[in-house]
Amino acid sequence: MELILDSTDLNILKLMQDNSRISNADLARELKMAPSAMLERVKKLEQKKVILQYTTRIDPAALNQKLLAFIFIRSAEGFTCSSQTAQALSKIPEVQEVHHIAGEDCFLVKVRIADAASLMNLMRNSFQKIPNIASTKSVIVLETVKEQQQLIIPKK
Repeated sequence: MELILDSTDLNILKLMQDNSRISNADLARELKMAPSAMLERVKKLEQKKVILQYTTRIDPAALNQKLLAFIFIRSAEGFTCSSQTAQALSKIPEVQEVHHIAGEDCFLVKVRIADAASLMNLMRNSFQKIPNIASTKSVIVLETVKEQQQLIIPKK
């Protein structure tokens, strides 16, 4: 079932994506609505799982997580990449994202760690313990030119 979002919903999402700390009063003022109506709109967006969570973006370097790497993982299961493998990967704290992908590999995993030695440690002590991982291929990021979580919000 496709969710129907009207222009007011899209405007709310745009403002909240730009500043997740914006108050309902400020949202209401910006969109020329009553605060009670705005609160109801936001609650409905949360209930419909359009708004998934409110987050704070932290500089990884501040937490000594300066190395960003993407790891392609091939499963011994071939095309039947196991959800158990995906769940095991998801439980590793350094893993930020797990994507089931098309192609030769089964998963693409994003990790943030301190340095190359930490990456080696992660591979040996975490990934190696997951059954069905046949091979890995790591790509270390030298520079991030653009990284964002914001989605393009269409205009109605």
